Amino acid sequence: MAIKTEHLKRCDLITLDGRFDSSTAPELEKVLRASMDEGMFRLVIDMGQVEYFGSAAIRVLVMAYKECRRWNRGDVRLANVPENVLHVFELAGLVPIIEIYENSTLAVGSF
Repeated sequence: MAIKTEHLKRCDLITLDGRFDSSTAPELEKVLRASMDEGMFRLVIDMGQVEYFGSAAIRVLVMAYKECRRWNRGDVRLANVPENVLHVFELAGLVPIIEIYENSTLAVGSF
């Protein structure tokens, strides 16, 4: 599991790599919280290298989404979502809520 944050002009690009389950979700939450604590509420999460995204990680994602959307401060957008993770998001009911882009360039450009 690896997480890389890139501070861009319009948003933060957070690139995920590996498995995100109950043991790694706290690290994901720490990284997302750090961006929001710095005042950046526009987040693009690139999931191109994610192998697994469990319910604990989904909880962290929803928490970040709610925090960013509160008082119209920003949004969370996803990019490069693998097919198996997209299926999990569909089952969780997140697909119509969180915007998903085919690559991070489009997602960053949407802000």
